[in-house]
Order: sequence, then C-alpha cells, then structure tokens
Amino acid sequence: MLKETITDVFFDLDHTLWDFERNSALTFERILRANQVGVDLQDFLKVYVPANLAFWKLYREERITKEELRYQRLKSVFDDLGHPITDEMIYLLSDEYIKYLSSYNHLFPNTVEVLEYLRPKYRLHIITNGFQEIQDKKLRNANIEHYFDQVIDSEMAGVKKPNPIIFELALKNAGTVAERSMMVGDSLEADILGARAVGFHTIHFNGHNEPPHDLGRMIHDLREIKSLL
Repeated sequence: MLKETITDVFFDLDHTLWDFERNSALTFERILRANQVGVDLQDFLKVYVPANLAFWKLYREERITKEELRYQRLKSVFDDLGHPITDEMIYLLSDEYIKYLSSYNHLFPNTVEVLEYLRPKYRLHIITNGFQEIQDKKLRNANIEHYFDQVIDSEMAGVKKPNPIIFELALKNAGTVAERSMMVGDSLEADILGARAVGFHTIHFNGHNEPPHDLGRMIHDLREIKSLL
C-alpha cells in the first residue's frame, strides 16, 4: 500500500494550507482604506486575482524579477480599472501588502486536523515559491510552523517550482528520497508536474476547479488526505 512506503509529506503553503485569497482580500481591504484609494474592493479583487496568478507564472518562469512582480501586478490592475495612481502610491501599497499580509492567518478547512493526523506518522515539510521573509511569518502567525521539519523556499533554492532543483534540495534537506515522498499542492504545473518529474508521489489539492486528470490523486478537501495516507 502507498501509505506504507511514504515517510515524508511535502506541502505547498499558499493556496494549499494557507488561504491566500481570503487573507489577501483582507489585506487589501485594510491598505486600500487606510491609504484612501478610491476603488471598490470587489472590483479590484476581480481584476487582481487572475492578474496576480499570471504575474506569478512569469516569476516562476524567471521572466520577471521579484520587484517587477510586486509592482506590475498592482500597476496592471489600476490600469485595467482606469484608476489614476502614482508610482509612489503603488510602491507604498506594495510594501504595506507585504507588511500586513502575514498578519492574517486563515487556513483552509481541516488543515490543522490533517496535520495533527499526519504528524505522528510522517515527517512533514513545506516547499514554497513564496518569499522567505513572509512565508516564515505566515507559518508562525497561523500557528502551524511546529508541524514542519524543513521549510524550503525558492529564494533558498535559487529556483522556483517546477524546477527540479528545488525538489531535490527539499529531499536532501529532509534526508529522504522521492520514492518515499508525497507532494501535496494546488498547482498542477508547479507542484504536481514538478514533483512527479523528480519521482515524487503526488496529491493535487484542486482548489481552482481544474478538470480531472490522471496525474496522481486529486482531492477537493484536505480531509481526504486521511483516507490516502
């Protein structure tokens, strides 16, 4: 049985355990109001959410820098909304977004229940493309950092998922091998295809209503992991 061969379970963080969209919306509600930026929050988020995903894809592919990501994802939204805004305000909002994002700590339903179930049976780790200074705060403020032995981020690895180097670094730091490792993540491209290319088993947490596929197990609720491991 699969569960008898697995010793280590690696999780993505954003969009998998940590409810990025909910926490991000709360952050924008705070900083847009505080800086008196006169846009409707729902109109802003309707444009921002897909724009952010698109710019993160460019960032994963090394086509833009971290600084360009932080600036362009906001600039493009205000441009699309036809809302005039200065570069100075964009940089301020970008800084405040990073400052306050990790102060919100909503997790996906059943996250703690599943971590409590897995922790006595497996070594647990994080592999994230997020920025190191903020991912550590997210784990700490959400009170889940103690579940994880290793936290591997893209800045530490020098590359981003799905690059095999970050998965190989995670295996090395965890002292394990791909054949005994499970990757759980929401991104088919970054988490599932990236991990499978190195030899991991995978569980795709489908939070984006993506179509079915045969690239490993797919779940829609984290609690389903308990029936697989």
